[in-house]
Amino acid sequence: MEEYERLKELVEAAADDVAKAEGGNKAAGTRVRKQMQDIKSAAQEVRKKILEVRSAGE
Repeated sequence: MEEYERLKELVEAAADDVAKAEGGNKAAGTRVRKQMQDIKSAAQEVRKKILEVRSAGE
């Protein structure tokens, strides 16, 4: 599923900035918060797609 792959890519892309933010880098923390918003949106798209697939199967 394309939407799920995008979600995985977003999570992987955030990994470096998460480590930097844990080290106290404030700019990295800001980037992580932005990336988390993108991840949240991507997760919602996955949820929506799953519902479409489930509804089509009924």
